[in-house]
Amino acid sequence: MSKVVMCLCSHKKAEFPKDEIYVPIIVGSGKEDKELTSLYQTDDKGKNISEKNSNYCELTALYYAWKNLDYDVIGLVHYRRLFLDKNSSKKKIEYAIKKETIEKLLSEYDFILPKKRNYYIESNYSHYIHAHHQEPLDETRKIIEEKYPEYLESFDKHMKKRSGHYFNMFIAKKETADKFLIWMFDILFELEKRVDLSNYSKNEKRVFGFISELLFDVYISANKLKVHDQKYVFLEKQNWCRKIFNFIKRKFVKVEK
Repeated sequence: MSKVVMCLCSHKKAEFPKDEIYVPIIVGSGKEDKELTSLYQTDDKGKNISEKNSNYCELTALYYAWKNLDYDVIGLVHYRRLFLDKNSSKKKIEYAIKKETIEKLLSEYDFILPKKRNYYIESNYSHYIHAHHQEPLDETRKIIEEKYPEYLESFDKHMKKRSGHYFNMFIAKKETADKFLIWMFDILFELEKRVDLSNYSKNEKRVFGFISELLFDVYISANKLKVHDQKYVFLEKQNWCRKIFNFIKRKFVKVEK
């Protein structure tokens, strides 16, 4: 039997799946809540990048788990966004993906990722630069060209596509995850050295968490890995009118960063 660790990133009190494979990891401001930290693991133990949470988002929880926990399979989900189990059509926390489903899928696939997000009228590149500062994404390409030139073609192709796997959610066996995370964090740590965030807004300072979302498909394409797109659930209410309005606004109006 494999040991599955699903890192469940959270910065506040929330309802978490009760299945033992889920390991809530508290990041950021949530670590100030003594009641919360007495119940759950925080991302500032052992080898960690906890102090970078405002820039790396959920990746600080992933980094902690990657470097410190024992597992055969690792995954990353959020307190409000979870993979659904294979036979579930109900968007409830009790229908979060189970160990048996994970093991079966990983016997056939290299990565379990959330179903692709489609932009239709935008490419991955244009969507990013309409929502965020362009410089970090362009600098990411330069880093890949310098350090990992064999990935450059996949990067350029993915930037032109109109869909991708987002949210930094994934599940993979340890060996597969290790290779990807070494590659991804090497790029992000180099990018951190090259980008000045001093004039970025609080939201835009989350840049390395944003960039990492684009790197999954680049890595998978370049290495010709097999991916299973899994259903996921967003557990909080979404204001779709506002989301659609902001999407269209970013397309035609330069948004204040």
